[in-house]
Amino acid sequence: MVKNSRMSAEINPAPRARRIPHPHTLHADTRLDDYYWLRERENPETIAYLEAENAYLEEVTRPLEPLRERLYREMLSRIQQTDLEVPVQDGLYFYYTRTEEGKQYKIHCRKKAVSRGELEAAPEEIILDLNQLAEGKAFLSVTLLKPSPDHRLLAYLQNEDGSDRYTVYVKDLQSGELLPDRIGNVFLYASLEWDATGQYLFYTQMDAAQRPFQLYRHRLGAAPFSDPLLYEESDPTYRLYLTKSRSGRFLFAISNSTTTDEVRHLETAQPESPWKVFAPRVRGVEYTLEHHGDDFLILSNENAQNFRLLRAPIADPRRENWREGLPYRPEVYVQNVYPFARHLILAGREGGLTQLWVHEFAIGVTYRLDFSEPVYTLTLGENRVFDTERVLVHYQSLVTPRTVLELDLFARTSRVLKQDPMLGGYDPRQYVSERVWATARDKAQIPLSLVYKRGAREGGPAPLYLYAYGSYGSSADPTFNPNRLPLLERGVIFAIAHVRGGAEMGRGWYEGGKLLEKKNTFSDFIDSAEHLIRTGYTTPEKLAATGTSAGGLLMGAILNLCPDLFRVVVANVPFVDVITTMLDASIPLTTLEWDEWGNPQDPQFYAYMKSYSPYDNVAAKAYPHLLVTTGLNDPRVAYWEPAKWVARLRELKTDSNTLLLKTHMGAGHGGSSGRYDRLKEIALEYAFVLDKLGIQS
Repeated sequence: MVKNSRMSAEINPAPRARRIPHPHTLHADTRLDDYYWLRERENPETIAYLEAENAYLEEVTRPLEPLRERLYREMLSRIQQTDLEVPVQDGLYFYYTRTEEGKQYKIHCRKKAVSRGELEAAPEEIILDLNQLAEGKAFLSVTLLKPSPDHRLLAYLQNEDGSDRYTVYVKDLQSGELLPDRIGNVFLYASLEWDATGQYLFYTQMDAAQRPFQLYRHRLGAAPFSDPLLYEESDPTYRLYLTKSRSGRFLFAISNSTTTDEVRHLETAQPESPWKVFAPRVRGVEYTLEHHGDDFLILSNENAQNFRLLRAPIADPRRENWREGLPYRPEVYVQNVYPFARHLILAGREGGLTQLWVHEFAIGVTYRLDFSEPVYTLTLGENRVFDTERVLVHYQSLVTPRTVLELDLFARTSRVLKQDPMLGGYDPRQYVSERVWATARDKAQIPLSLVYKRGAREGGPAPLYLYAYGSYGSSADPTFNPNRLPLLERGVIFAIAHVRGGAEMGRGWYEGGKLLEKKNTFSDFIDSAEHLIRTGYTTPEKLAATGTSAGGLLMGAILNLCPDLFRVVVANVPFVDVITTMLDASIPLTTLEWDEWGNPQDPQFYAYMKSYSPYDNVAAKAYPHLLVTTGLNDPRVAYWEPAKWVARLRELKTDSNTLLLKTHMGAGHGGSSGRYDRLKEIALEYAFVLDKLGIQS
């Protein structure tokens, strides 16, 4: 049973989760999963348990309400609540979003203008006000706003429950009315595109596990049930994505697994033509397609771990006709290619940082954009015009707010169009940004990015909040976050450990933190924390840690390995019941991720995954203070994973430290959809961490 003797007499005891033995694996050596019943979402007892945990959290954190409110007000006071994004040109229109004070959601707008200089005088047209759409709804997400080629219609995706299942709507931008065309069960991104005529929409549908797997063509005005099925991806380890070339000439349907790609293509001017396979899938070969002139551009890892650029003639794209696009440099990890009429922009990584390279076709010269800060994040902005000499670039760092630059590709000069305003007298010179390196136990060099207020270290070791992700080759890049300022103002150092499993140091960095090398992710984080302690940045009593989703798995693993290294940990939507989830092919993402984690039906992978799975390795020992969050509608990490984990921790842990579970009963993986509601969730997290670090003002 759940132990209650550790709780104060003034606070109601922690909720009890019934222990019901239940087998949870296909193998004979299984233990019994006492909390398997928490998967029963329709069981009133499950909902009652989650609501009891929420009530317990509110009761335990009631003394923190003044701090939560201060933090919320501080974060809110930094934000330009009424703001305007830099407009993006698309044909004769400039599209942009803006926000208004007091409103939770963005307002999507456009202006008709020949040049950026005419925008101020041009009349505004509101094409979609999300605040109106959200009226009476607890949750709203709108993605993939796609104007038709003639800009008369707007197709977009809408969701109201936090899952990945969205509905296609089409709005007439002249009348403001919605067309009767509505298509449900569409994935939230890379799933919707127009043809060149504006008469057809192409879209992908999902299976029962929320895997996009079918490609359809919809003629406006036709009944969706009559839409022809163009392709079905039958392999359950693959997803099907849909994109359009930057030139607008081709559509690409991408069958994608963790390690392999196969791309089909179609000319947008011929929407009823058959799709063609570019290169059949080969296990371990990843590639993407783009288009420039008479060629397809191929970005592939075949014989090139960090990806190389190739070209193939559209007229005859057989492999024997492929040729090198740019010389391969093994130290450069090329992640994306963006062709323009006279230039090519490559986005990737070198030296542990994001980079952009510009190639000028006419003279065959390539140059890199360089910046002086020790750590920063550089990305290509949204650019919808193919034939242009000016592109939008986004730059930011741990101390520099997001800055939108307009880059002249020929002159190699740039000008600032906007820097996110920071209210309250923010001065970046009052903060220090650093890149330090920790030595892993196998001698690998782990980059860490740090930011803190000047003077924070003068009194000796400081409170430190350490973050990492470390999975899927997704990098935790150093970006500016105004919500972080209340921590820095209170003397907290914020640090990012760029552990293996991410791709900060190239594709090999990712490969070294997956499958049977997954434990490198956990040991890298521990070695990073110990480096920060050893070099005087902090102490175990002043060290907090956080991670989200697969980063929540990291939190669960390091808690089992080194619970005495941290004072307090926050695990957001944590993937902690690895074995159970990866054995259940009906759960969204499971089959897609066997190449990431391994298939536990293989005894070697089963044993390895079980050796680190947080839920399976909870033991009778002391754990730090812990805040765990989840969403009832989360399709990526089911709510029952953190719920079961917390129940088992309550049963076994031997300490009197605080353990809290917060379940958002109306949202999914990303938490609240409204911007003010999201700030309140962050305020709860920060108040909990600061309080446990002894910072209560």
